[in-house]
Amino acid sequence: MSNASTQQFLEVQDIKEGVVVLKNNAIRGILMVSSVNFALKSEDEQNATIYQFQSFLNSLDFLIQITIQSRRLNITGYLDKLKDLEEKQENELLKVQTAGYREFIQEIISGGSIMSKNFFVTVPFSFINIPNFAKTKTSNSDDDQFQRAKSQLWQRMEFVASGLRRCGLKCVPLNTSELIELYWSLHHPEEAEVGYYPEIPPELIK
Repeated sequence: MSNASTQQFLEVQDIKEGVVVLKNNAIRGILMVSSVNFALKSEDEQNATIYQFQSFLNSLDFLIQITIQSRRLNITGYLDKLKDLEEKQENELLKVQTAGYREFIQEIISGGSIMSKNFFVTVPFSFINIPNFAKTKTSNSDDDQFQRAKSQLWQRMEFVASGLRRCGLKCVPLNTSELIELYWSLHHPEEAEVGYYPEIPPELIK
C-alpha cells in the first residue's frame, strides 16, 4: 500500500505574496467575485448585463477559470445559543416566544441544508524558462523574475476585475491567508462548514 501523501498529487507548490505557485512554476491569482440577482432585473437590464459579460469575455486574450464553491452553513451554534437564551429567560412569555422561534428555525432547515455560494475567477500567468519560484532559498535574479511575473499577473487581474465591474460585479483579490483557507476548504469540505450566527431578534432578548 502506497504511503504517498495527498500533497504529492496536488499541482500547488507554494502560496506566497497573494500568488499561487504551481509545480511547473506557472503562477495564478484568484479574485473573489460578488453575485447579482439576474432574475430581479428587467429585460433591458438583463440584456445589458449579458452584452457586457459577452464583451468582457471577447476582450480576453488569455484563459480564465470561473469556479462556484458551495459550502454548507452550520447553524448548530445558533440553535444552541437560542436554547441557552430560552433556558435563562425569566419572562415566561418571552421564554415561550424564544422556544417558538427556535422551533420555527429548526423547521425551516429540516428540509435540507442551508448553502452558501462563493464565486471565484482564477487568472493565470506563465512564461518559458521560468526559475523555481517555490524554492526556499532563491537568488536575487530568481526573486526579480518572480516579482516581474507577479506584476504581469496583477495587470491581468486588474483587467479582469475592471471587466467584471462593468458587468455590475464587485471583485477582490485573495491574499495569501485567504488562498490557503480556500484550498484547504476545497480538500476538507466537512471541516470547512461555515459557522452561521445570525442576529437574534431584539424582542427575544429583553
